[in-house]
Amino acid sequence: MKIALLAICAALLSACSSTVVGYGSQLEPIPGSITYGGQPRTRLTKAPVGSIVPHQFFDNFGHRVYETYIIEPDRSLRLTSRRIDYEVFND
Repeated sequence: MKIALLAICAALLSACSSTVVGYGSQLEPIPGSITYGGQPRTRLTKAPVGSIVPHQFFDNFGHRVYETYIIEPDRSLRLTSRRIDYEVFND
């Protein structure tokens, strides 16, 4: 009985309102990402290499997406993490 209860609790916790993707896996840009469709034409020339660039936007389904990029030595951006907030707020 305790094992079944633990399994149910684990399933409920896995269905939380946000998801973190990344940290070791290769992320692909999605529509709204800075690097979707390739690297941006303008380079971040004043920011030091290794700087973190946060970015947030709404995806096609209205979910808020938070992404983190790191500036590479060639001044390109590497997508390192993505968090999607699935909560729906009605204002």
